[in-house]
Amino acid sequence: MKLELSSVACGYGGKNVLSGISFSVSSGEILCILGPNGVGKTTLFKSVLGFLNLRGGEIRADGENVSGWSRRRFARSIGYVPQAHNTPFPFTVFDVVLMGRTAYFGTFSTPGEQDRKIVERVLEALEIDCLRNRRFTELSGGERQMVLIARALAQKPKILVMDEPTSNLDFGNQIRVLRRIKKLSQSGLGVVMTSHFPDHAFLCSSRVALLRRGGLQIGAPDTIVTEKNLQDIYGVSVKIAEVSIGNGIGVKTCVPLIN
Repeated sequence: MKLELSSVACGYGGKNVLSGISFSVSSGEILCILGPNGVGKTTLFKSVLGFLNLRGGEIRADGENVSGWSRRRFARSIGYVPQAHNTPFPFTVFDVVLMGRTAYFGTFSTPGEQDRKIVERVLEALEIDCLRNRRFTELSGGERQMVLIARALAQKPKILVMDEPTSNLDFGNQIRVLRRIKKLSQSGLGVVMTSHFPDHAFLCSSRVALLRRGGLQIGAPDTIVTEKNLQDIYGVSVKIAEVSIGNGIGVKTCVPLIN
């Protein structure tokens, strides 16, 4: 599947937060969106997901405008992993992931054996089947994030929208989540994600979009995540360094200059 935004404008009330936004993400690709706080990343995602009405432009999936799609049809094609999620109810992990199957339920139907098998396969694929009977409210931040990814995957989407998937995670859990995202794209899933960490773009993304008040700049990580661009959008000095990991392979990283 190919998800395309064409000249999209979005905002609240009578004010545009973003306008003229155009990009696409295809199956097997990771698009990482970088930008400072308040520039409109979450507003953009809310508009893509239909939580906010577009103020201009259109969103297409495989060439078809999604504005006429039902919520059920949309959920079967595009999954969503929120930045954070807390529930006051002590649902088990299995039940939380099973909620991802609601797009396939009839008005009065309940989960069937096939739905439960899909949940089992997703938990096993993400290597979190050991958590199936744990209470979601008792999990660590990294475990919760993996469960939310599992819930979205239970929808069987073709594109996954992820709002800061590593937010509030420690260093180890950030890398584990990024590793899983990369594996999902390699299996054919398209991913569009936001991040506050430029290094994440080097680690796993196919393309990077820099979102700033002047518009959107998009391209390969090496050409977009530059010292000048990072200084322009974040207002801090950085150096891009390359670290050798052997066999002639190098990995780029961003080093902030404090002094």
